[in-house]
Amino acid sequence: MTTTYDCTAADQRAEGLENAQRAIRQHKCVVFPTDTVYGIGADAFSPQAVTLLLASKGRSRKMPPPVLIPRLNALDGLATDVPAEARKLAEAFWPGGLTMIFHAQPSLDWDLGETKGTVALRMPADDVAQDLLTLTGPLAVSSANRTGQPAARTAAEAMTQLAESVEVYLEGGLRPDGDADADALPSTIVDATALPLRVVRQGAISVERLREVVPGLLDIDGNAADVPAAEPATDTESVTDPGAE
Repeated sequence: MTTTYDCTAADQRAEGLENAQRAIRQHKCVVFPTDTVYGIGADAFSPQAVTLLLASKGRSRKMPPPVLIPRLNALDGLATDVPAEARKLAEAFWPGGLTMIFHAQPSLDWDLGETKGTVALRMPADDVAQDLLTLTGPLAVSSANRTGQPAARTAAEAMTQLAESVEVYLEGGLRPDGDADADALPSTIVDATALPLRVVRQGAISVERLREVVPGLLDIDGNAADVPAAEPATDTESVTDPGAE
């Protein structure tokens, strides 16, 4: 039976988190707030649960969900060959509205869909989401709406689209930031499976902010930041051999 808990009330929050954790263990789906929009989550290591999540959204295995993690140190447990530039972005913007795509650890026993050996990871900056992730561990999560419909900014909005396909709804108020006039932007997605890193979806964190940490980041069109032309070398200056760098 579908149940909604008001997580702005301490007693309901504790009860809601407990029941959401139980639902995850039973391979069911839950809806909860994040720092961007509301998400629908399921046990990332349960193919049954991930299949239910995709079916709830009306999405195929060709669109695998990202995975939310509770702590930065979970990164190396789920991803491999993590570039130093990606670590810098994670340290600067996690928790926050940044998702990064990595090569998945080959030893992981999960099935998120047709991922081609990759996994998209994010650590949300939301207390309810963090509390839930601490209880459950990594969750496969997507925006809490039917594919092609507006992203839900409250649990009530999510329920109108997802109905009883979700076991527990955790209502935490309007997202993002409880601001009715704020844009409901998804996270920015960066492909960290190759260098240079590249933005593949623009969202909550701008390319300009990301480039303050990783100047060589490519934008969504594959363009690098404008770099001033180098001064011509004088007779006494040495010119670096590009092949030696």
